[in-house]
Amino acid sequence: MRDTDRDPTGERLPIKLDTTTNGEFAPIPLRREHMAANALAHDEAGRAAARLGLDRRSFLVSSCGAASTLLAFNAAYAAAGKTAGHFELAAESRYEPQLAAASLEGDEFIFDVQGHFVNPQGAWLSQPPPHGTAWMPEVFPGQAGCARGLRAEDPLLCFGAEQFIQDVFMDSDTDLMVLSFVPSTAEAEPLTIEEAAATAELVERMDGTHRMLLHGRVAPNEARGLEAMDELAEKWQVTAWKTYTQWGADGRGFWLDDEDTGIPFLEKARALGVKLIAVHKGLPFGRQSYEHSTCADIGRVARRYPDLTFLVYHSGFVPDRAEGPYDPSRSDGIDALIRSMQENDIAPNSNVYAELGSTWRFLMRDPDSAAHAMGKLFRYVGEDNVLWGTDSIWYGSPQDQIQAFRTFQISEELRETYGYPRLDAQLRAKVFGLNALKPYGSFVSDLLPRLGVDQVATQRAAYRGEGVNPHFRTYGPRTRREFMNLLRWSGGQPA
Repeated sequence: MRDTDRDPTGERLPIKLDTTTNGEFAPIPLRREHMAANALAHDEAGRAAARLGLDRRSFLVSSCGAASTLLAFNAAYAAAGKTAGHFELAAESRYEPQLAAASLEGDEFIFDVQGHFVNPQGAWLSQPPPHGTAWMPEVFPGQAGCARGLRAEDPLLCFGAEQFIQDVFMDSDTDLMVLSFVPSTAEAEPLTIEEAAATAELVERMDGTHRMLLHGRVAPNEARGLEAMDELAEKWQVTAWKTYTQWGADGRGFWLDDEDTGIPFLEKARALGVKLIAVHKGLPFGRQSYEHSTCADIGRVARRYPDLTFLVYHSGFVPDRAEGPYDPSRSDGIDALIRSMQENDIAPNSNVYAELGSTWRFLMRDPDSAAHAMGKLFRYVGEDNVLWGTDSIWYGSPQDQIQAFRTFQISEELRETYGYPRLDAQLRAKVFGLNALKPYGSFVSDLLPRLGVDQVATQRAAYRGEGVNPHFRTYGPRTRREFMNLLRWSGGQPA
């Protein structure tokens, strides 16, 4: 890759606050404190780089650059009155590499249970462009000139398998990833199960031995939606079923305990012996089925099917509504998940898990919501049942999400008032990967002893020994226009 494609003048921050989404919800504009945080981070980077005798780019790719950025965010959030959570870093870590590394670098086992990539040569591109216009400028206008999409006509190369491996396994500390799917009609999927398997094989060729696992997408409310489950289980050996209860080709969603859709799906999952149900909840993307994006059915099916495991992807989080103390009257958000569990006597650390893909990335913009959201998940869903997910490749490399979570802390006041735990190394290690070994562990038990010595680990060490060179880009839609056109391409409905 050419250095000119990697931000040589240091215009991009290593921790990203922007409007990028995962394509499942409309971009939400930055507020005043976010713009202030970005501006302050840029100013601080210039001052710190000069003090250390470094150019901006060299400073920003270092741990000191990430520390400086997070400290600037703390200051901007505090100025806006948001102090319920913060990034716990010593002020001198922006100047002291060893101090920054102690907070931002780590050797945790990181198992990301929600990743994505888009096939840049997929059949989905043969769909008619929206409104008869050329599709690329309409959907991803900002991606020309990315690390691999060097020509204006090649922006989707930013999403391809090789770039995916670079962003996930080289430029982040991720060890394992589950490759999931976006809501779409079966014929318009940006990633099919065959293409997902081909991506996993790329890692296999690096001697990675299935560092990526596969979901199987199921739409039980779609014609013949359950028929594909047999092949997904037998031929592709999927680890879990991914479904979207708020999605339907006709705009209508379903409940997991609907007798004509959800129950046949769960019964077939049980019969096929693939007992992990990964269900998208929250991040509503269709007004007509907003109610089906909530978690009202989770407790009901968890009680009815104690032998199945329900992985609540996004934890029911709604991006444009703040999270506060648990409110049992709230019908959406994380509170709806907690309420559903409590109404059905589902204890913490049982057969319901909460996943953080896009949720944590958005919570990084609001330390008050982050403190309450994480605190509630730990207290009510269970410290052993919160799963790490990032929704990357939409957000570029997940390393910034990892670094932010390594340093995030809930204020002492909230911990004392609401019974939230302090985030320590042990709790973070659980979230980063150890918790995922309970539902997914049987699929990777043979790999775990080899993680530090396989070819992926060797290539990562060699790459980092020469000096990391991340691009700090995001890939998903950043404006409502981009979002709407992506939905049209994938067969979804406008939010």
